[in-house]
Amino acid sequence: MFAAVTFIPLADATAISFLNPVIAMVLAVPLLGERVGPWRWAAAGIALIGTVILVQPGGGSFHPAALLALGAALVMGLEITLIKRLTGREIPLQILWFNNAIGCAIATFAVVWVWQWPSTGQWLALAALGMMMATAQACFIQGMKRADASFVAPFQYATLIFAGLYDYASFGVIPVSTSLIGAAIIIAGGALLAWREGHHRATLKNAAR
Repeated sequence: MFAAVTFIPLADATAISFLNPVIAMVLAVPLLGERVGPWRWAAAGIALIGTVILVQPGGGSFHPAALLALGAALVMGLEITLIKRLTGREIPLQILWFNNAIGCAIATFAVVWVWQWPSTGQWLALAALGMMMATAQACFIQGMKRADASFVAPFQYATLIFAGLYDYASFGVIPVSTSLIGAAIIIAGGALLAWREGHHRATLKNAAR
């Protein structure tokens, strides 16, 4: 994901990464034994169409770095699936700690080959980035703890709005029409999935009563 945003607009990379909930849903079939109904497959199909529009394979504006963002979405989808498996046996804080520790170990191995000693300003920026990411993850976990996942998940799509604003404010990048259309379709697929999950859970709760 970090590599992708060095080549393509931040908003585009963020939009592609939003495929990860749908990917997690698909992976849950073989890895978790979950059943996927027609509504879920419809959401996956809609999100896939949005990705094709955004990535534009074979188009004149296609950039190979878009595949890096797609790869990030695939890995994050797998991560979500594995975390789901762990939630039944581990506490959230422990999952968060080990998840980041493994990521740190992988990143450390990768950076050894291209390491350049950061300046004082870069160290401070890296420390601030780490604190912001940890804070964001902690807020997300607390949100999931206090409300249904189907209610919390759609708020993640506000990330795309902020990514677009940050991209414009920092680099003057204005999203093109295809980026906006593709992102909107991906969001629609994710929103449909979240709405269906919320409706399904509400139905099950009412039936239990």
